[in-house]
Amino acid sequence: MPDAPTAGLLLVDKPAGISSFGAIARLRRAYGRKLGHTGTLDPFATGLLVVLHGRATRLAPYLGGLDKRYLATVQFGATSTTDDPEGDVEQTGGTTTEAQLVAALPAFIGEIQQIPPAASAVHIDGERAYRRFRRGETVTVPARQVAVHGITLMHFDVATQTAQLDISCGTGTYIRSIARDLGDELGTGAYLTALRRTEVGGFRVEDAAAPDAIADSLPGTLAWAAPLAAIPTLPRREITPAERTAIGHGQRIPNLELHGDVALIAADALVAIGAADGLEIAPRLVLEPA
Repeated sequence: MPDAPTAGLLLVDKPAGISSFGAIARLRRAYGRKLGHTGTLDPFATGLLVVLHGRATRLAPYLGGLDKRYLATVQFGATSTTDDPEGDVEQTGGTTTEAQLVAALPAFIGEIQQIPPAASAVHIDGERAYRRFRRGETVTVPARQVAVHGITLMHFDVATQTAQLDISCGTGTYIRSIARDLGDELGTGAYLTALRRTEVGGFRVEDAAAPDAIADSLPGTLAWAAPLAAIPTLPRREITPAERTAIGHGQRIPNLELHGDVALIAADALVAIGAADGLEIAPRLVLEPA
């Protein structure tokens, strides 16, 4: 097996039926064990996982808070104990119309209060909510504020009472909760039957590949991005060979104008992220040590 690149990003199109960790595990035969994720998907969900490899795993804090976009399929006229297809489903018999659904959507856009599902990874008194839920305990998850940037109705089938929604949102938003709450708002009950993540920040699922296809390809060739792609909005500073050596040794370099986090670049490659104070740049995160 050819040596894997030392650092970078893998854009994985996760299939349904496996966990995010299972998808990442399939990459290890080509990329080894040093892989990290920047946000998981439930086993029933598909779509984009941004996986970090090698020293690029240190960039996880810059990717964890990125906005996301989903295609969600919602079934009206029924509820689920987990708000998704993995729970116990109960029919309610309620029905809605496309016009009623469209009229309900604006209330779920903006900075909203949302209650995560009982079967979620939210911590309740130091324990994941889903662990208590699986033990049969009554789980009360407190509401929290999330950002939903937009919801577009892509298709509604009145006969099957299913809708496909295109949802863009901030980190921490539960699409399952949006489906459940839409059902409550319309008086029909509803739950999420399918979910596909299409975007994470500026990354798109069209540029991703299935985990097995990535593992079977030459490392660094399929669905691969350089570390610099993880921080497109950071200001950049080209560094000299001498400065590159200094940064690699953890030393500061001169700085006359920049403030805050700065991408330190050499030969179009990310060497480090530095903290600039207007006078100097101190290495904060070094991808290429001396």
